[in-house]
Amino acid sequence: MKIGLYFGTFNPIHIGHLIIANHMAEHSDLEQIWMVVTPHNPLKQKQTLLDDYQRLHLVRLASEDYPKIKPSDIEFKLPQPNYTVNTLAHLMEKSPQHEFSLIMGEDNLKSLHKWKNYEYILEHHDIYIYPRVSEETENQQFKNHPRIHMIDAPIVEISSTVIRDNIKNNKNIRPLLPHKVWEYVVHNNFYKK
Repeated sequence: MKIGLYFGTFNPIHIGHLIIANHMAEHSDLEQIWMVVTPHNPLKQKQTLLDDYQRLHLVRLASEDYPKIKPSDIEFKLPQPNYTVNTLAHLMEKSPQHEFSLIMGEDNLKSLHKWKNYEYILEHHDIYIYPRVSEETENQQFKNHPRIHMIDAPIVEISSTVIRDNIKNNKNIRPLLPHKVWEYVVHNNFYKK
């Protein structure tokens, strides 16, 4: 099975994440999308980052009505800080029957050359790029790379940071979150401080 890995803190997961994941599942050759919840980096200040398992639960709630979208805690089990190349190696060892690809925004493509072992990643994995609003031009180094696929997905400019700020300021952000996620966030009084 061809699986697209969509990494994020998902703090919280919002409709923009689901729009992109669903678009990749329906309009590319990816058969499943795994929403890989990235754990809290112990070297960084926690600030408003929810507990790893709370964020995983939010992803589970958001994706349960989408059979092609699955939550993943794969990085919870790996040593921190972790690199994408290590996650890919771990997945290929544990699930050699699957083919793993990356899903990333166009903005991340510009810094791909700074990733640990990016050459290895490009040699062994496809990368599916969704468009982002950006002032900079794309990194020409990867423009015609055979492993990089630009997907004509909707441009979604919804920010988890803005959602958290709005919750803190008692604004109604209900339309930006999947209903069950919104209910869980409100019930648990998340992001109020």
